[in-house]
Amino acid sequence: MKLQELRPAEGSKKGPKRIGRGTASGWGKTAGRGQDGQNSRSGGGTRPGFEGGQMPLYRRLPKRGFHNIFAKKYSCINVDRLNIFENGTEVTQELLVERRVVRKIYDGVKILGNGNLEKNLTVKVFKLSKGAAEKVEAAGGKVEVI
Repeated sequence: MKLQELRPAEGSKKGPKRIGRGTASGWGKTAGRGQDGQNSRSGGGTRPGFEGGQMPLYRRLPKRGFHNIFAKKYSCINVDRLNIFENGTEVTQELLVERRVVRKIYDGVKILGNGNLEKNLTVKVFKLSKGAAEKVEAAGGKVEVI
């Protein structure tokens, strides 16, 4: 017998506690909430991060950095991922999603220049790096930025 094989004896484990079902149960009347106070009331309690009136941690720490709400989010793939297509294929953003090369288009697909491309393809995407465009054209393909 190993430690991970230990199991409680059959019938020794009880179900969940049935709270608030009479004084005989031992969990009646106040149902384990205590006599008074904020947490004894229905709907009582505090919001997450509340520290009893003390300045909460998330307000004590300084703010850091900057988040640009207008930033564009691209789905990036490397040029070697395009080798799954046949020669002469017109590769569009929708085709990349359909063939599960990218999961989502977001604000567009960007192709980066890592790896080698052996197929001649017509690539129609939102953005390409300079290296990726050179590799597509070197393989005999065409690049169209939409």
